[in-house]
Amino acid sequence: MEKQRPIYLIRRRALHDSPHGGAWKVAYADFVTALMALFIVLWLMNTSEHVRKAVAGYFNDPLGRSSQTGTDRTGASDNVAITKDNISQLKEQLQKSIREKVELRKLSDQIEITVTPEGLRIELLESKDGTFFESGSSELSTNGREILALVSGELKTLPNKLSIEGHTDSQAYAPGNTYGNWELSVDRANSARRSMQEMGIRRDQVAQVRGYADQRLRVPSNPLDPSNRRISLIVQYLDAPPVPTGSLPTAPAATVLHH
Repeated sequence: MEKQRPIYLIRRRALHDSPHGGAWKVAYADFVTALMALFIVLWLMNTSEHVRKAVAGYFNDPLGRSSQTGTDRTGASDNVAITKDNISQLKEQLQKSIREKVELRKLSDQIEITVTPEGLRIELLESKDGTFFESGSSELSTNGREILALVSGELKTLPNKLSIEGHTDSQAYAPGNTYGNWELSVDRANSARRSMQEMGIRRDQVAQVRGYADQRLRVPSNPLDPSNRRISLIVQYLDAPPVPTGSLPTAPAATVLHH
């Protein structure tokens, strides 16, 4: 007879989860995520409106296809040309943006936006205390940088060319001074150009920088009126002539051309 093989019983001990398993890692990750979200919210509550809009714009349009990255607008087309048919929309959008920005709302009376035969004219009118530039200087004030940043954000995606003009009042400089209103008007216009290009305006978007001194007074009846000191930004129609011709009389200008 064949000898019977012995039978071996293998007993396996049931394994229980270690008190130091991986479940705590999930809970810890959730805690860290919630903490990071809290810090982001606290940070956003203490930032400027511009930063909050930029963050909101990214999450609304993470691929950057919107015409105005950094806002809550989405779905707009890039590079929409400004024509005589749709220029009023740009005017309304600029006015709305200024009203919504608390820091600029109080300056709305000194920001004049008009539709002209040459395009959309945006004028920054000075006050007696100097609103957009330091008095007698081409250095932009905080208000000046704020409004130019807002305007640049609206205009930088347009294919339209821009012209920038500087104007002064008729207050003469001291006799013998080699620096006068001609130089100041050009320097202020050029300062606005540099600032706008730092804020996103393309180098080839600015067609002209011109200084008119006191030759195109806004208030001819009062040559010393502070509002005669102003910067004019003109969004030209695509078919606009190289040198805009408006309702104002022709006057000489100190011009810096940018092609």
